[in-house]
Amino acid sequence: MNAARAAFWAEALKARRSRVPLATAAAFSIFPVIGGLFMIIMKDPERARALGLIGAKAQLLSAGAADWPSYFGFLSVGTAAAGAILFAFITAWVFGREFSDHTAKELLAVHTPRQVIVGAKFALTAVWILGLTLLLYSLGLGIGAAVGLPGWSVELAWGSFWTLMVTAGLTSLLMPCVAWFASAGRGFLPPLGWAFGTLGLAQVAGVMGLGDWFPWAVPGQFSLMFSVVYGERAQSVGPHSYILVLLTFVVGLAATFVWWLKADQSR
Repeated sequence: MNAARAAFWAEALKARRSRVPLATAAAFSIFPVIGGLFMIIMKDPERARALGLIGAKAQLLSAGAADWPSYFGFLSVGTAAAGAILFAFITAWVFGREFSDHTAKELLAVHTPRQVIVGAKFALTAVWILGLTLLLYSLGLGIGAAVGLPGWSVELAWGSFWTLMVTAGLTSLLMPCVAWFASAGRGFLPPLGWAFGTLGLAQVAGVMGLGDWFPWAVPGQFSLMFSVVYGERAQSVGPHSYILVLLTFVVGLAATFVWWLKADQSR
């Protein structure tokens, strides 16, 4: 237990001394701001039509209204889309920085068991993702209140909170595969390439009606089901979808642990 706490503390210290947490928080904070801008534009359709590009973007939400349900739906969908890349960037940094900083050999040579080190990295990634999700929801509440959106209720806020958390959770369960690519690829480019590739394939799977069978499309499909804008057109996900995501998580987790346990520190 002491080794696990020490390993987590070391990983957290690396993150605290970096600008990456602040950068990811700033990037994730963009979506509540953009959502608030959409809500302001939708309150004034005449102005939206006169704003060119912004007016065109506002049409993405034209089926909804400038209210809390639409805004929460936007945040949920944004979490699935942005999280696929941002969460992958975080995971790639946590696991890949050891190679870019040339500290991997030293890390493999320390007395702390390798599985404890890998577990600490996964724990830090999970806490990081949770913190970003809570930040997004908190900012969303503040911005929505500032805009003066109608349709507020405690039940809606609570239900939207859990929709957001489940969306982020499903997305985070796909991150061990990114961790494996960062480890086996010894850097940032392979995991980021994997993340962008699976994001593109998720879009194709959704268009083909196979999103519920493609793990990387499941978080997006789940978030769309609870969006008042896209809900009626969203492809539903079933128990098999969650099982596939869980299996992907287990495979990625096992592959990452096995790689680190068998890694040769002389390479």
